Amino acid sequence: MKVMATIVAVSALFASFVVLAFLGLGEVRFWGLFGDPDLDAVKIETVQRHKLPNDALACPVDFCVARADLSTTVYAMPAAELRTAFAKVIASEPKVTIVETNDAEMTDRYIQRSAIFGFPDTIVVQFLDRPGSQSTLALYSRSRFGESDFGVNRARLERWLEKLASHAKAIALP
Repeated sequence: MKVMATIVAVSALFASFVVLAFLGLGEVRFWGLFGDPDLDAVKIETVQRHKLPNDALACPVDFCVARADLSTTVYAMPAAELRTAFAKVIASEPKVTIVETNDAEMTDRYIQRSAIFGFPDTIVVQFLDRPGSQSTLALYSRSRFGESDFGVNRARLERWLEKLASHAKAIALP
């Protein structure tokens, strides 16, 4: 019984330490103790998906080598305008910071943190010009921590694409 009581006491002490560290440091600095929250840039068209279910990919048809979870549509505007419309989507999202903008490759990289614990996810967005002043985009969202994201990354991409539809006119494809 003394061993079990000791294990419980040590576990409670450790949990208290973690909670106090989280509250004292704040979510950004706390998770920073475990490494850089940014998972760096990737080439979306050739990205290798995680073996774990903690990422999501949205691509135009025939753009990505990996299996996409969602297909993206074509919009009636050049990629630069689509990027501007997408910036409005990002502005409406909580806890999103931009990590990198690459104008030459028309990519942006973001970190969005979860609402309660501040877990960081990295999202890469690439804007693609299409003929006739049209454009589309590809998105790859992945979690920094955990073996599963419980569908969070896919839900994020679905939500962002739905919001984009209110800012950009999609073209009905046959």
